[in-house]
Amino acid sequence: MIKQPVSESKSSGKRHKTLEKLARYNGWLVIVSILLVLAVWALGVLWGKPPAFLLPSPQAVWDKFTSTLADGSLLRHASVTFYEVLAGLFFGSLLATCLGYFLAKSSALEKLLSPYLVASQAIPLVAIAPLLIIWFGPGISSKILICALIVFFPVLVNTIIGFRGVPDNLRDLMVSMRATRWQKLHLLEIPAALPILFGGLRIGATLSVIGAVVGEFVGSDKGLGFLINVGRGQFDTALVFVAIFTLIFMALSLYGLAMLAEKRSTRWKSAHH
Repeated sequence: MIKQPVSESKSSGKRHKTLEKLARYNGWLVIVSILLVLAVWALGVLWGKPPAFLLPSPQAVWDKFTSTLADGSLLRHASVTFYEVLAGLFFGSLLATCLGYFLAKSSALEKLLSPYLVASQAIPLVAIAPLLIIWFGPGISSKILICALIVFFPVLVNTIIGFRGVPDNLRDLMVSMRATRWQKLHLLEIPAALPILFGGLRIGATLSVIGAVVGEFVGSDKGLGFLINVGRGQFDTALVFVAIFTLIFMALSLYGLAMLAEKRSTRWKSAHH
């Protein structure tokens, strides 16, 4: 009886070491792949010699990045977009999670609202963005609303799946223990649904960046989408690349933060396995 836990701890320790080695290997693989892409890009510009407004060199993009960073324009526009993304992600996820919980509990409510929810996703965001700009103005509020709309549906679907995926035997156990509705939600349903909820949040984190840029494309005088429009109008392709890479970094950062929050919130799951 004493040897089995020891063997299990050894095997879990080996698994952790293997995962750490794999994570380090994947990290180096990503760095190497990025360097290869940059090398191919630089060689293509060197040999093909395309005009700078068609394809700038990596050095030209880096020079534009340092200049916009030095004069503060990049941080100023990026901070606006980041605020829109965070606010849209928060409000969209909050509304989707609350509504998704009630839809998961009531199939009648889901049948009533699902046609409208699906129809809302059938309309391209680019088509309704001008209407939202007209109705709510060209300020930040309309961009936050666009971000929230694009985040809403994937988080809603994952919320419904997550809460409906709670094992029935655990629900029966909570009923037999005469748990209240709040105790069921706090002790069973939320912990069991967290991995799927965070999956929706990761998707929403990347989509929210798209929503902010779409809103800024339609009508804005600040933000990374506005910066892309300026670069396009001036044929400053290096500026467009700088804004695009900043958006990619923003999306990857939010995705990584969602993954980190998921790991910290579901430690019990890894400990159980």
